[in-house]
Amino acid sequence: MTGPMVRIEDAHKRFGKLEVLRGVTTNVARGEVVVLLGASGSGKTTLLRCINHLETLDGGRIYVDDELVGYREKKGRIVEDKESAIARKRSQIGMVFQRFNLFPHLTAMGNVIEAPVHVKKMTKRDARELGRAQLEKVGLADKIDEHPNKLSGGQQQRVAIARALAMQPKLMLFDEPTSALDPELVGEVLDVMKELARDGMTMIVVTHEIGFAREVADRVVFMDEGVVVEEAPPRQLIESPQHERTKAFLSRIL
Repeated sequence: MTGPMVRIEDAHKRFGKLEVLRGVTTNVARGEVVVLLGASGSGKTTLLRCINHLETLDGGRIYVDDELVGYREKKGRIVEDKESAIARKRSQIGMVFQRFNLFPHLTAMGNVIEAPVHVKKMTKRDARELGRAQLEKVGLADKIDEHPNKLSGGQQQRVAIARALAMQPKLMLFDEPTSALDPELVGEVLDVMKELARDGMTMIVVTHEIGFAREVADRVVFMDEGVVVEEAPPRQLIESPQHERTKAFLSRIL
């Protein structure tokens, strides 16, 4: 595969009369880290959720690894894909949410191996081996048997990252992964994400962590009112924004 990992073509999405995405077009290259910036309501999270078909599009197309996500072509038009095909494609896209969404009755290991066992039909022995490696990767080798209520917010979010990685995804989506954390716990989650970036994982990150964008992102995309206003390498966009809307947003958060 030589094309971009993610190709978004004229994406439209509305909730009732509110048009949240108004013709978004952008690509994400393989191994690229893209940070989505923008005020609340600008369409960032909706775009992320459309990429793995948690939200359906009202127009346009999204491809991941050259495959149309959520839809298939039939006689020159696109129709909703079969549930099995949607599930297969979604299993290749890891997503980490603002809230950790861990199963409270399962240990850290149980949370990480749930999908490999039930979706990929991996044996429990192989899944535990994989789970141990992923928990070690996020610095939680000593918390394997702990339940979520015994873990800090930062540790819970790192379990959530390990859970997503256990499906061996092609692409990782992060929806404000540190916004629910106490300030002193933010760094431990960002460190895991930086390590993923160094390992070459393709990542799209919705965040207001400007330091992370500066240090890790290959490109920053600024969205406002459902459109891409401008996109550029982080230093260029953050220090020398071209559009008045970008300048106004950055002046408020910097």
